Amino acid sequence: MTGTIALVGGGPFAANDELDARLLADAGARRVVVLPTADAFEQPEALVDAATQWGARLGVEVAPLMVLQRHDAEDEAAATTVREARAVWLVGDSSMHLRSTLKETPVYAALGAVLDAGGVVAAVGPSAAALCDPMLDQRGGAFTLGLGMVRGVAVIPGAESWSEERRSRTLALADVPVVELPTGSALLRRDDGWELVGAPVVHGELP
Repeated sequence: MTGTIALVGGGPFAANDELDARLLADAGARRVVVLPTADAFEQPEALVDAATQWGARLGVEVAPLMVLQRHDAEDEAAATTVREARAVWLVGDSSMHLRSTLKETPVYAALGAVLDAGGVVAAVGPSAAALCDPMLDQRGGAFTLGLGMVRGVAVIPGAESWSEERRSRTLALADVPVVELPTGSALLRRDDGWELVGAPVVHGELP
């Protein structure tokens, strides 16, 4: 892997313009494929609209890819679209749906190809949790099997909205390092190691 995995706390297409611009520049990306997969049962179109405005601000073309169900993620044409991208953004609030939709599919494999080619894969909010293994289950604060793009680390996106009781319970259940990611913060993974952006809180030692 020569690219960058960006796990971002929250605020897709609204709260992270400076970081987003840096990630896009580092990847040499002028076009961004946006997967609103994790909002399949909410308002994926609203995320696409926000992404279009974000793209206009940052001077990049936004290409929405409506991979909303598992059969979409198994489509080879969709996988090719992802594979040819320099930048892919995963957004939406259901980490469980993102995991079940992408796991062991051509579209998920294509994300790995983006990283191998030096591109960037960014996941924002609960979508960031899904890329980890273990994955935080947003519904109850426990941990479960994730996609495993990042292994041996878990993240708590949108950590500023958590109560102290929920936070303490979740940390007590963890058997790997956990990173609290408030909106506006991020954990970046590259071949040469980790980078913390903003004000994340790290519990344990990152592998």
